[in-house]
Amino acid sequence: MAKDEEVINSPTAWVKKHIEEYVATDGAQGHDWRGYPTLLLTTRGRKTGKLRRTALIYGYDGDNIVLVASQGGAPRHPLWYLNLAHHPQVDVQIRQEKLSGHARTATQEERPRLWQLMATIYPPYDAYQAKAGREIPVVIVEPVK
Repeated sequence: MAKDEEVINSPTAWVKKHIEEYVATDGAQGHDWRGYPTLLLTTRGRKTGKLRRTALIYGYDGDNIVLVASQGGAPRHPLWYLNLAHHPQVDVQIRQEKLSGHARTATQEERPRLWQLMATIYPPYDAYQAKAGREIPVVIVEPVK
């Protein structure tokens, strides 16, 4: 992704505020959200082609970053997930570290172990899955060196 392109933050007010604080302090504020680790994920819009940024809880599986496309247990996938499914090249910021990665949905074989990892980090994921009416995707971001 081009470094000089405008990035559009989430339109959800509290998420936008979280992102702005995270960016302004290079992750010194905003990384820990209610006691949970968060990162900033930038995807390319599948319809507009514009860069879109959101804040998400994350975990690690080795060098890979793990995300959950829960949208609070909503019946539809979040837009960031639809974007990366179309354009898998993403940018991530964890605290002050910025990296590029290739995002993919965990396979059926990988998902149970990674789901457990993420539900340990953020226990509400299990309740989200119970109400979603869809299988919530687990996303693996493989850093690009």
